Amino acid sequence: MTKLAPLAAAAALVASPALATPALAPVWSDHIVVQRGKPIVVEGTATPGAQISAMLGDARGVTLADGGGRFAIHFPARSASFDPLTLTIGEGQDTPVKIHDILVGDVWLCSGQSNMELPVSRASDSSNQIAASADDGLRLLTIPKVTATEPSDAFGRPIQWVKAAPDTVPDFSAACFYMAQKLRKDLKIPIGAIHSSWGGSQIRAWETPEAGAALYGAEQMAELAQSQADPLGAVTGFAKSWEEWWRGHSGGAQPWADPDKLAWLPVPQLSSWTEWAGTPLAENSLGNVWLRRTFTLTAEQAKAGGTLDIGVVDDTDMTFVNGRPVGNTSSWSDERVYKVPASYLKPGTNEVLVLVTNSWGAGGLESKPERLSFAVAGGGSIPLGEGWRYSISPITDYPPRSPWDGIAGIGVMHNKMIAPLGHIALKGAAWYQGESDVGIPGYAARLKQLCAGWRRQFGEMKMLVVQLPNFGPVAEKPVASGWAALREEQRKAVVADKDAALAPTIDVGDRANLHPTDKIDVGQRLARLAEGEQFPEPLRAVRGGGHIRVSFTGVHDGLHAWSGPFPLGVELEHGPRVLISLDCLSPAGMGWELYTADRIPRVRDRSLREEIRRVIEETKADLRLPVKPVDVGRYDAVL
Repeated sequence: MTKLAPLAAAAALVASPALATPALAPVWSDHIVVQRGKPIVVEGTATPGAQISAMLGDARGVTLADGGGRFAIHFPARSASFDPLTLTIGEGQDTPVKIHDILVGDVWLCSGQSNMELPVSRASDSSNQIAASADDGLRLLTIPKVTATEPSDAFGRPIQWVKAAPDTVPDFSAACFYMAQKLRKDLKIPIGAIHSSWGGSQIRAWETPEAGAALYGAEQMAELAQSQADPLGAVTGFAKSWEEWWRGHSGGAQPWADPDKLAWLPVPQLSSWTEWAGTPLAENSLGNVWLRRTFTLTAEQAKAGGTLDIGVVDDTDMTFVNGRPVGNTSSWSDERVYKVPASYLKPGTNEVLVLVTNSWGAGGLESKPERLSFAVAGGGSIPLGEGWRYSISPITDYPPRSPWDGIAGIGVMHNKMIAPLGHIALKGAAWYQGESDVGIPGYAARLKQLCAGWRRQFGEMKMLVVQLPNFGPVAEKPVASGWAALREEQRKAVVADKDAALAPTIDVGDRANLHPTDKIDVGQRLARLAEGEQFPEPLRAVRGGGHIRVSFTGVHDGLHAWSGPFPLGVELEHGPRVLISLDCLSPAGMGWELYTADRIPRVRDRSLREEIRRVIEETKADLRLPVKPVDVGRYDAVL
């Protein structure tokens, strides 16, 4: 049980177990910022049943640790202040725990994948920004990158709040820093920024256990729990859906059961695929590649069982021995060491078959040849560093990721990088992720669950979502776009949320760079949303007077074309039909974009296109409009 305990309540607890010096939750360190206007929750652990006494400034709290040794003391909400507070836990003890230099202001969590992780040192104008970064009122906390299959009370390493300064800012998230910096400047109160992100991660890695169960069901959650205690049992269960997926994408093929149906070539060398000169993989290392190697066992060795070691695999492997799954791991740095029971082996020729899936970078088996082996239980080792063959799969989609996947497992990053924050109060969270979820249906539902899970942990707060920019080659005509579909999913989730906002970045991306370096604009847009500003969003489309009039909200100074005095071209397609066509297109087929006077692009909104289609279809006629300049009103754009 936890409660706020003033002095009178403290006296009532005299008969409780003796005072004990507790351990505080790891988020508590010198220089922390606590959220203004909300109760301040101090959590930790102590001897079960122990009485815990604490002082925060001039406020006192007393409680008892529960049967598991956990405690939480709730102090009254405070106004923003630069006057430093001290937290004392174990008041009256010889060695109380003290946390110094606590400020009260707004606290923001920043999370996502590589574009949130990208540090100030790698972003635009880094040298100037770092040199001018010192600010005692801006406090930063970086969470170490470690995963776990169940929620933890501890981070992967000790953490420490730091003041913004030229020696602490370079490695901090650029988008998060620039958001926090603008909030400091505008609000003139202390700001705390917590950065917890991981490049390449899918959103499901950040979901809470409750969200994971709602999205993926009891069976996958059971496999996740099983993966640590019984990894072979977990991969056996997961392989059923994995194999079904492969059969569905390959016309029923089962290479693990009948590898001879594939065409095989000798592996040139055990190294990254980009080093395989003269092979297709040297030019394009992305995709799925089967690898195959046989080894011979005596009857005694087969009866003993053993351990397969194939070293580091980049990125993901699904490994079979004699057609039976033995391991599945996603990581570009972890060694693959899999137990193989005797029942999977046989005297004579045995076969290892590995599907390696690479979605970024070099790919392949990357350990030295001498690392690869099969170790027989009880002694003896069979080297596997030579004699591999490979077969490039025509399947370019990526197979399902396991529930315990290192970069996309259900909640594996939440468990070790969000859960240990405990129930501290936050002003809100900024989420910059989605690139790794392109092509995976249902992102809006996953984002909804993420927001709900974080609010269960931290209380009611604002969610800010960065809408992805564009990436990839310029299309000369309308084509299907996974990135556009993901942006629409982000928009739908934000519109359905009671306290969320969307930061468009279509104009500050880089079609040739997955990690655009302009994070100043991204961070400052997040700050403006955090302060309550509304960005332009399409509201409705109405046809009349020979035009289609599109109305917007959030427009303050009129709409402006980016690259000219007025929009040069519009085309709206519906299947094979062109519903709207203005014959003059802008250079290079780039189209046009509408901005406010301060260069905030409108939110990308697929529902607007659907409404325009509906307006046109109601008239049962195609529409072709003349190219002409039009006056753009404060809230309306005429197409």
